[in-house]
Amino acid sequence: MESPSPAVSAGLQAAPLPVETSTAGYPGIIPERDGAGMSESGQEKQLRLGFLETIEIDGRGHIGGLLVTNHSGRPLEFQCTTPVRPNRTQEILFGETLRPWLLGELIGSTLLERVSIKPGLVITSDPSLLELQNHTTIPVALAEAQNDAAAHSLAGDEAASAAVPATRCVRVGNSLLRFHQGHNRNAESLERQQHLVPESANLQEPLERVREALAETVRTVFSR
Repeated sequence: MESPSPAVSAGLQAAPLPVETSTAGYPGIIPERDGAGMSESGQEKQLRLGFLETIEIDGRGHIGGLLVTNHSGRPLEFQCTTPVRPNRTQEILFGETLRPWLLGELIGSTLLERVSIKPGLVITSDPSLLELQNHTTIPVALAEAQNDAAAHSLAGDEAASAAVPATRCVRVGNSLLRFHQGHNRNAESLERQQHLVPESANLQEPLERVREALAETVRTVFSR
């Protein structure tokens, strides 16, 4: 039997976003070099963060965006995709695995491949995007706000464990980062670098920026 058609990936053309306009209609960011990841002392490597989100467009599928920032949240590069929608055959064949495949493997992998400034860590709020970890060596983590983390702790974390294929957790800034099951070494690696991110850093806020940028892209493109 032939595998599901890869034609859906044709919709994953993440256009670079120049200062004027992009093909997605978003006034974007020129990729900015930040000293090859070195601090002013030239001795300590900075931790570049990638914030990955997707939104669904009624009748058109999903679009994704990846914002790469420095450790303090300053934008370095942004990429987004065009809408991607699986066909009915793919929906049937993939079943419950459709969403992780579509969002993590297709959209997430394409965005990570297209950015010229590679992040040292990818952060998302969508458990389905943790599938990306199976297709990259860059650590991918699910961000939870302090209140969410506290609620899970009080509940014994049973609901979270059932919904999220993640085990090891690391606190970075004011968020708890959960890592994909089977990739605990990524958590160990981040523990050695977490001091590079300010303790007051709000890792939820850049994710909101990505969602707002994608929503603005949709409004701009489909209002033409």
